[in-house]
Amino acid sequence: MFLVELPDKTFLATLVLSTRYRPVLVWIGVGLAFAVQTTVAVLLGQVVTFLPDRLVQGVVAGMFVLGAVLLLREARSAADEDEESAEIAARAKDATGYRAIVASFLVLFAAEWGDLSQLLTITLVARYDAPVEVFVGALGALLTVSGLAVVAGRWLSSRVPLHRLMYGGAAACAVLAALTVYELAS
Repeated sequence: MFLVELPDKTFLATLVLSTRYRPVLVWIGVGLAFAVQTTVAVLLGQVVTFLPDRLVQGVVAGMFVLGAVLLLREARSAADEDEESAEIAARAKDATGYRAIVASFLVLFAAEWGDLSQLLTITLVARYDAPVEVFVGALGALLTVSGLAVVAGRWLSSRVPLHRLMYGGAAACAVLAALTVYELAS
């Protein structure tokens, strides 16, 4: 999850928001959005566990492949992501305190629906049938990535090209897809 989110628009949007508002307020707002969305993803993943195992494994493998393909596509258009994140943050009103938290929550809440991290969370719950563990891991990864964005985002983005981070996330999804297919074939 961490590798998938690091090069994502989540990181960039959080970085841009933290240049506009106090970073701790951005992190609180973003964290609340992630908590809600991770809860929804885990619940959806639990519903999927009621389906036949082989069907779920096939869908899980497909989702991992889809995640890898989406990250590869995003890696090729990394420059566009910077512009998109800047536009999202520009739409947020100048705010302090509670308003900064709400603005950060709304920006990330809207941007993350149907995002790769949400799909990956659903997939991991369906694959491992471990909702609590996946929730803790997914939310922890999302909070860590957003924390990095507000603390060290500029430093990281100036030293590691975004497309390389995306390729790393794509590789992680491809490995998970291969492991799932191997397990399905066994």
